[in-house]
Formats: sequence, structure tokens, C-alpha cells
Amino acid sequence: MPAHARRQFLYLCAGGATTLLFACSEELGGSTGETGETGETDDGNGGPCADPFAGGVLLGAITSFEGEGQTSVGDPQGQGLDGRLALDLGTLEADTLITQNDDFFVRTALPDQLDLDQAWNLRVSGLVDAELDLSLDDLAALPQTSRVVLLECSGNGDNRAFGLISAAEWSGVLLTEILAMVSIQAQATAVLIEGFDQHSQPSTSSSPGCSWVFRFDELAAAGAMLATHMNGEPLPPDHGQPLRLIIPGWYGCCNAKWVDSIRLVGAREPATAQMLEFATRTHQTQAHALAADYAPAIMQQAAMPVRVERWSVDGALLYKIVGIMWGGTQVTDALAIRFDGGAPLPVQVCPTHASTDTWTLWSYAWKPGAVGTYEITMAIDDPTVSTVRLDSGYYARRIVIDEV
Repeated sequence: MPAHARRQFLYLCAGGATTLLFACSEELGGSTGETGETGETDDGNGGPCADPFAGGVLLGAITSFEGEGQTSVGDPQGQGLDGRLALDLGTLEADTLITQNDDFFVRTALPDQLDLDQAWNLRVSGLVDAELDLSLDDLAALPQTSRVVLLECSGNGDNRAFGLISAAEWSGVLLTEILAMVSIQAQATAVLIEGFDQHSQPSTSSSPGCSWVFRFDELAAAGAMLATHMNGEPLPPDHGQPLRLIIPGWYGCCNAKWVDSIRLVGAREPATAQMLEFATRTHQTQAHALAADYAPAIMQQAAMPVRVERWSVDGALLYKIVGIMWGGTQVTDALAIRFDGGAPLPVQVCPTHASTDTWTLWSYAWKPGAVGTYEITMAIDDPTVSTVRLDSGYYARRIVIDEV
């Protein structure tokens, strides 16, 4: 590295119940470079991850990014298969990383053909010696578990400002507890989990059929559960009341709502309509005819900015890019940021992003060199981490800066 360069780092610093990413830098002398990013390595008290905005004044925030749809953010739209609600990511703070039930994103709303006043029955069938019917009381009598899990719609995009993503605490029964209650036949290799999905009105954008096929090891490794509660309350109707599959780390399309059937199946089980519909969005090589040929529909590691704040710090204007980091199968400290496709600024994480179950809130201190429109992208500089969607520019966001 040349002697005049400014070495840039982002630090993930633990603080209370969440983790914050602060932009820090080590000044080696000379120019700040074309983008003019700034930061501090020392807060004056010897802290290695000092907040460069400490003592500053927040002047305002930009929460709308260029070229993105904002129409459904925070506003429920449509019904049934076309029901949508996008979370307003621009308002995320350290104390709102657990999404309130009313704000949690919706990809498909309650089917109008579902009568929630009827007693619910979960049937376990297929390649078992004897079928099993379970009531909600039966499930409540089993050992219970709780876990904070983030869900993201596999079609989450800029048309809804990337708001089809949220995190909640889910409580219910592990799938392994339920499967242990039946005698599974030797030829069974997987589990088909189905939810009620009958709607009186057809959709122009989605097909009915709420089901996915999972291998036994996939369910066990993920800690999949049938949730009955969300953030300590019974599941709301639009979120699967009374039973929703939660499979941590997998895209939302796999987390079936209104679950009423668990069926043990063999190696030649066809892919479901939902698996075929979402094959491309879940990183499959093609829409395979057999369920056994599908790779786990795991959310890949991703990150993006969610707002840009304007601050006055020691009389100077400084921008704070606030963002989120989520997904993947392993924690990583290799986060980096790019401006207008430039070289990624490396990330040093202290401590490591704690869990792939949920998201981390981060921030970056930035002093742009000129007014104009900037494209901001994130990257993971680790060849062992799969980031096909992130690397494609899928989560790129554009912001207009009119004052420097």
C-alpha cells in the first residue's frame, strides 16, 4: 500500500443486545482518495472502534433510494396470493431489529377460504406405519422451543424497496419432536410439508400451493420448527395462524404458513409447484422435476444500506450510511463497501457477526468528494462464502447527495 494511502476499515462492535458497524480508518498521510471516506481509529479514550459521530448533531436522513418502489412500504396491499406488506427498512434502529408483528413483511395474506374458527388438525402421513393426527393441544403438550429468526422473501427486490425481509422471535415445536412420534418406513427419504393455500380469487403474479420437500438432515440441521407464536403472541392470521413452518436460514417461500400436513415421501417425489415457481429465486441450477435434485434454498450472505444520515461533526458535514447484514451458513468478518463500482474497502470485524439467524445493523462514516448520484454496493471478500446474488449487484442502491 502506498505511503500516502488512507487505510479504511469497518468494525463490528458489540453493544448491548445488538452489534453496530462503525467505519474507522487509519491515516497514513496524504490524500483521502477520490471518494473521501473518513473515520477515526481512536475516540480519545483508547477505544479501537470509536464512533466517529460521537458528539455530532443529526441533521436529517435520506430513506428513499433512487429508482425504487416505495408504494407498499409500511402499507398493506392486496389480498390472498397478492397480499403484500413491505417493512420500512429506513427506520431500523438497534432496538427495532425484532420486527413488530403488525410491521412484519407479508408475501401472501390469509387465504379467504380458510376458516380459522374450525378446530385445526395436523396430519402426519405417507411412508409411516400408522398415520397420526395432532391437535393444537397435542402440539402444546410437546417440548417447546423459541428462536429469533430472520425471513426474507426470495423475490425481495427494489420494486418494494427490499422491504420483504423481517426478523421475529418464533416459538413452537421442533419438527424432530413430531417425526419421532411416528414409525417411519425405510424407503422414506424426505418430508413434504404443506400448508392451506386455497383462494377464491386467482393471482396474476403467483401460483397457489404452499409446500416444500425437505430431507431429514436439512430439517434437523436447521432446527426447523412448527411455530404457534410470534414475538410471544399467537401467530397473526397473515403469518400462518395457527401453524407456520420456520426453517432458519432458508428463504421465506420454504417457510410454509397454515401448515396442516406432514407427509413422509421417497426419493422419487416430484418437486412441488412452489419449488418449481421459486427455483430460480432460490439459486437452483434449473426447475428440477424431482424434489431430491433441489439444493437447500438457503439465504446467501448479503448486505445493503438502508438509509443515509446527514450529520454535523465538529462543524463539518459527514454522512452516515446505515445498513444491514444477514444470511449465509457461516459467520464472516469479510464485509466491504464499494462506491460507484470502485475497489471494495476491506472490513475488519470486531467481534465477528454473531449469528446467521438474524441481521446485524451497521454504519459507515462517509464524506463524498462531490455532489451527485452514488451507487453503493456491499461485498463479502471470502471465497468460501456464497454470494451470487450480492455479487450480481442485486442489492445495489443509489443515493443522491446534494451537499458536501
